[in-house]
Amino acid sequence: LTLPQFVQLMDNFVGEDTSLPVVKRLTAFIKGEYKQTEEEKMEQLEKVHHMSHVAQRKQLLEALFEKWDSNACGSLELEEVVAVVSTFEGGMEKEALMNAKEQLCSQYPHLSRVEKLSPKAFQTFLELTASKFTGNEDEAIDNLVRFLTTSVEQSHTESLQSSARRKWLQDIQQAAETSGTSIEPVYKAVIRALSQDMEAHGDNKRISAYIALLEENRLSPEQGQVCLRYVASTAEDAPHVLNQVLHRDMKGVSFAVIDQGKPIYVPKVQLHGNIHFWNSDRPEEEREGSLLVLPLYDAHWRVFGILGLDTLRDQCQKSIFLTHEISFYEGVCHAFSKAYHHICTRENVLQVAVTALDWLYPRTPSIHAVTTYLVAPDKDKNHALYKVITTDNTGQKEIHSSPVVLLREENILRDYLFKCKDSSEVTLISVYGEHHIAVPLHDLSRQTLSIFDISIGQHKKLPPQERKDLQKMLKMAQAACSEILQRSLEETQPTQVLEAERVANMRHAGILFHRFMLQELRECV
Repeated sequence: LTLPQFVQLMDNFVGEDTSLPVVKRLTAFIKGEYKQTEEEKMEQLEKVHHMSHVAQRKQLLEALFEKWDSNACGSLELEEVVAVVSTFEGGMEKEALMNAKEQLCSQYPHLSRVEKLSPKAFQTFLELTASKFTGNEDEAIDNLVRFLTTSVEQSHTESLQSSARRKWLQDIQQAAETSGTSIEPVYKAVIRALSQDMEAHGDNKRISAYIALLEENRLSPEQGQVCLRYVASTAEDAPHVLNQVLHRDMKGVSFAVIDQGKPIYVPKVQLHGNIHFWNSDRPEEEREGSLLVLPLYDAHWRVFGILGLDTLRDQCQKSIFLTHEISFYEGVCHAFSKAYHHICTRENVLQVAVTALDWLYPRTPSIHAVTTYLVAPDKDKNHALYKVITTDNTGQKEIHSSPVVLLREENILRDYLFKCKDSSEVTLISVYGEHHIAVPLHDLSRQTLSIFDISIGQHKKLPPQERKDLQKMLKMAQAACSEILQRSLEETQPTQVLEAERVANMRHAGILFHRFMLQELRECV
């Protein structure tokens, strides 16, 4: 138990009406009766030491990845990493290295298609490699990290450039974390990052930038099963690009990028012959410049859209994209994908909550209201609660497109919600005679993801059957959320049980709630 969890457990056990002398007697009893053997003490110290060592190693590996990834691309080439690691100990451990690579490829199947290592896959690879070496594993990985850190060179200029670029990429992630379920701030952060980099490191080239996402082509399937819809662009290009749809049978290189899963760079668009110009008013003589189209990958390295940049607005005849710029744009793609899927995951969690509440309400007439919150940092990076759904005693829901943000210091009467968030445990409290049950949904590391604030009015507890139904609902909602989060991991292959899940392809995450209900029913039968 963490400290907040222990406090919450004791608080729930003691209850609100217990007198101070009783609480003092209880604490004195626990202090007197709690005994820890020398063996347990040593085991606990060893555990703390190991956790500290693992955390320190993780920081070193992250720093090594960032140093190696000097252009903030967001990934490293597998073969490049293998080539450098193979020189460790004078090349004496090549067999161990090949065994580790083979095991890594079975753990991350995408490596057979896209030989790129994310920060997590990079860490896994080094840990696997060290585990194959002879001798102590901890010493082996520490020595390997030290060797690689000195092997990877980075000049002062590269370091400054990398630092600035990482700050802009972090702004994209922060936009996702502080925007509730709105994707617009993420689009703006992406365009801003590209513009800032062009000013600082791109000779002030004038660029156009745009994001297009794949979607099912329902209106004209004869033009292809999928199409690309342009969802964001630089301000000057918005009238010509925004909400446009590109089909496979139209001119353009975007679908080639999607099919190949690799960027396509066209240094001179006027000579290419297969470029689609959205601005039909632009004269032929002004259709000169460079075009770069990059794929957007999800966590499983499947392409779900494109990021495009061009220099058609730039007057300079030799306006081209340099290698370090292209690497950074790949980093922007990686940052956008992470932010975009963060928003998608939140939307899926909300869909689970809506479905769970729809199931619960007809079965629990004693529940007066339920307010659903998402946990996220505010703009000062303190954890805030975003009120996203309010449900009255009839089950009527209001979904807040612009969530109300609750800060701890401004909501003393709602402090029980923050205690629930801190401990990730159920919190019981009475506010002005109204009894509340705050229940967390947690992520895969047991950090609070969302909170149901359930009001049961004057009742101190729910009737037995209603309590049983509430527990069942919460169990299924947690299972569905865990499944959503598990699917978003790079090393997890998506699994589907119901046909409806295949058809919906996670767009209706509420189906998962019913799937777990059905599975439990089958087990009971």
